[in-house]
Amino acid sequence: MHIPIKRSKNNKILAGVIGGLAEHYDWNVAVARVLFFVLSVVLFTTGLGVIAYLLLWLLMENPETEEK
Repeated sequence: MHIPIKRSKNNKILAGVIGGLAEHYDWNVAVARVLFFVLSVVLFTTGLGVIAYLLLWLLMENPETEEK
């Protein structure tokens, strides 16, 4: 099962998850990264931010896959 959002090929630091979300929704990548970091540290002190990132990494499409 995949979601129809691709990870970023160009804007990636770890896996391209935040970059892919920013490209899909036409957000500023730096702002999206800072927002995710702040939410992960402040709100999700139990580690939910890391789990959410890993789940998105697994569910988002690979940037190298061609559309059919």
